[in-house]
Amino acid sequence: MHHFQYNDGRLCCEGVSIEAIAEQVGTPFYLYSHATLTRHFQAFDQAFEGMDRMVCYSAKANSSQAVLRLFAGLGSGLDIVSGGELYRGLKAGFDPATIVYSGVGKTAAEIDSALEHGIFMLNVESRPELELINARAGALGRCAPVAVRVNPDVDPRTHPYISTGLKKNKFGLSPQAAIELYRQARDMAHVDVKGIDCHIGSQITEAAPFRDALARLRELIEQLAREGIAIRVVDVGGGLGITYHDEQPPHPMDYGTAIREGLAGLDVRLVLEPGRVIVGNAGILVTRVLYRKDGDQKRFMVVDAGMNDLIRPSLYDAFHDLWPVREAAGGQRIRADVVGPICETGDFLSRDRDVPDAAPGDLLAVMSAGAYGFTMASNYCSRLRLAEVMVRDDAFGVIRERQTYADLIHGESIPDFL
Repeated sequence: MHHFQYNDGRLCCEGVSIEAIAEQVGTPFYLYSHATLTRHFQAFDQAFEGMDRMVCYSAKANSSQAVLRLFAGLGSGLDIVSGGELYRGLKAGFDPATIVYSGVGKTAAEIDSALEHGIFMLNVESRPELELINARAGALGRCAPVAVRVNPDVDPRTHPYISTGLKKNKFGLSPQAAIELYRQARDMAHVDVKGIDCHIGSQITEAAPFRDALARLRELIEQLAREGIAIRVVDVGGGLGITYHDEQPPHPMDYGTAIREGLAGLDVRLVLEPGRVIVGNAGILVTRVLYRKDGDQKRFMVVDAGMNDLIRPSLYDAFHDLWPVREAAGGQRIRADVVGPICETGDFLSRDRDVPDAAPGDLLAVMSAGAYGFTMASNYCSRLRLAEVMVRDDAFGVIRERQTYADLIHGESIPDFL
């Protein structure tokens, strides 16, 4: 469910015409629906009603300040993977006591910042990281709250680049290695063993992998209890998928049922890290057709958004539906590649698909682009990072200005020897 719909043949976001936004802001731009963001967060949170839980929105999915501020206001916590995301979260108004720090490569400076701000928990990925956390906490006169990330070797049946719970992935520790690390952590002077963490992947479209992971996690929790190590927090990560094309992921209520059943009887606090499932279908990328080009073997539609703006199709061969911003009579479609201006063959938004028969000057909406869109954007080919806009009811605001050419070289310098 989202709030992008046609009104008299013109695509609108809530009560605002997308054409009207494009006239004022220019293209390309990202566009988010306040109502959809709110509804998705609340629907996810309500799936765990009655449980002791903390929903920590995953900042990496979309870390724009306005989006973060909205979720902070709805009572969300925050899942972060860098010092920059910690900074963003604090600036947006998140309580440090609701922030969970994940990721395999935390630096000493990032650990210090997390400890100084008093975040809820650091998810530990390796023995050297735990030793560094203990040392930094001692130097700062703190006690670091930690969980150990366990790799349960569960196949999430998703794209291999976003699968994180298999033995061959870089994330977490095997159950046996995790037990050894918990034993070491128990004896460390500046570490508080708070919980256990597990995240098996992203864009998961069935409940079975979550059930399998929880079953293995539960065995580990019970084994730790026999050794006198009490787990008080279970972080089940995120990963619940969305519909991009024809996927049928579990409803949050069904996902919630799987989690409830997996944790039944355990006296623990639940931490969840949803990202894509909340923001993915709440945002679109709006682009304008520049040219039509007929090659010997296929047609091309050249638009003003490229792989630097939305890299998911190039990186994952990901599907994003394309909607005409002005609905054509009869809904004519053609077989074509929709490509951007970047000098790479991999620069495309869709390949070998039936797409709206749009003419130069027409606007297209790239759907389901709210997650891993702007956060993965770059200045490749010295392209300007695009604007971001949010709509609420019948008003819109620019939440991030489009870069200027001066922004491209800001901070650069030419040394005297040149």
